[in-house]
Amino acid sequence: MNPAASIEVRVGDNTGNRQFLVFSLGEEEYAIDILKVQEIRDYDHVTRISNAPDFIKGVANLRGVIVPIVDLRIKFRMENAAYDTNTVVIVVNIGKRVVGVVVDRVSDVMTLAPEQMKPAPEFGVGLPLAYIQGLGDLGGRMLILVDIEKLLTSREMALVDETGESRAA
Repeated sequence: MNPAASIEVRVGDNTGNRQFLVFSLGEEEYAIDILKVQEIRDYDHVTRISNAPDFIKGVANLRGVIVPIVDLRIKFRMENAAYDTNTVVIVVNIGKRVVGVVVDRVSDVMTLAPEQMKPAPEFGVGLPLAYIQGLGDLGGRMLILVDIEKLLTSREMALVDETGESRAA
């Protein structure tokens, strides 16, 4: 999908249907609530911040706003895929912060009915997967539904505190 392509978003659906932006990390497909997405941009140069965790690639200037850029492949402990023409940054609004997340590619916007959204499987203690809100069941295709707000406000991310306010430096 060309990041500049328009994305149709329907708001106010009374059927319980929800729209998700679908993206890929390696061979897996993930989805986030489309209402959290501000824009999709080509991956461009970021300024590295010393002593930041590896998954924080640095910061970028998006029209005068300095935005932290998080590589979800590194965060999810995947092989470090090469950046190519399909690599994009999904810019999301989390509380009062804007954060960019690097993904391999964005494929489409998918509408899921309530019966297509399954609860996340339970794993043993110590596996921090509170940010997985469920699975999207599309027949032979499974989407991992990510609560991007929970992921980016988790303590280990250190990007945004629990209330969505910026951390003091």
